[in-house]
Amino acid sequence: MTSKNRVLSGMRPTGRLHLGHLFGALDNWRRLQEAYECFFFVADWHALTTEYADTKGIRDNIREMVLDMLAAGIDPSKATLFLQSRLHEHAELYLLLSMITPVPWLERNPTYKEQQQELTTKDLSTHGFLGYPVLMASDILIYKANHVPVGIDQVPHLELAREIARRFNTLYGEVLVEPQPLLTEFAKVPGTDGRKMSKSYGNAIYLSDSPEQVTAKIKPMVTDPARVRRRDPGNPDVCPVFDLHKIFTPKVERDTAIDPGCRTAGIGCLDCKGMLLEHMLPALRPIYEKRQELATRSEVVQEVLEDGWARAKKVAGETLSEVKAAMRI
Repeated sequence: MTSKNRVLSGMRPTGRLHLGHLFGALDNWRRLQEAYECFFFVADWHALTTEYADTKGIRDNIREMVLDMLAAGIDPSKATLFLQSRLHEHAELYLLLSMITPVPWLERNPTYKEQQQELTTKDLSTHGFLGYPVLMASDILIYKANHVPVGIDQVPHLELAREIARRFNTLYGEVLVEPQPLLTEFAKVPGTDGRKMSKSYGNAIYLSDSPEQVTAKIKPMVTDPARVRRRDPGNPDVCPVFDLHKIFTPKVERDTAIDPGCRTAGIGCLDCKGMLLEHMLPALRPIYEKRQELATRSEVVQEVLEDGWARAKKVAGETLSEVKAAMRI
């Protein structure tokens, strides 16, 4: 039995992963696996809450995502990596917890209203979409996770899982662990058009992109819109390229060369992008090369998920047995 605190996090299989995922989650997961007992999962049931009408891409997306995770440094010997739908214990706990979760708790969830307003092309008036926070709580509580890595804006989402755990423990005795937020500061990763990097915007740089593809995407990337001519001074504070410099370029070079060079028109936007690529390509190349190597091994994803399933099932099964005993069912 490990003495490490337990961390759980998951990601929906929406396709290949990009730099937003790398610096918004995977980089953090890679560090966490060194200090915590980590359970990381592919949330394919969660994908159904919005993609139930078109499921044909989910299986392929699972493989692509796991390849990206492994290439980015998630180590199956240090962390348990598994597929949500292989663990029926998640679904059973979801059913049991749904019996004690008040509907107003779900209706006040900010994401519930936000996504209904944003995803107007999809019918989200389903039981699954309303109840997905209970499934999310089950994902966490079934492993008695001590911590869930979140940004400050996601803390309210985690609070619902904590409320459900408290309600269960009040009704049936202390069985479930209230997960604590592990506050994480995520890097701002702009897409090539300046908006947030997203597959749906067509502005993403993927972990599976070759150095040549990355270069081709960076060269036309938008910069400070007010800088029209080469001799015009720029403002790095509003430049998406400079946001990438904050991730890839050492601070001393940003402060002494890039920032002042932009503000005084000492360097042009093409120069700035070239300096970015000098740091960006060497940082991304190992991920790309490892992914290429992994992709040649047809069974690697299945083997990793099978091993993760066995480890996760042991923990999930023990918790579910405790839950049933407490509920006398």
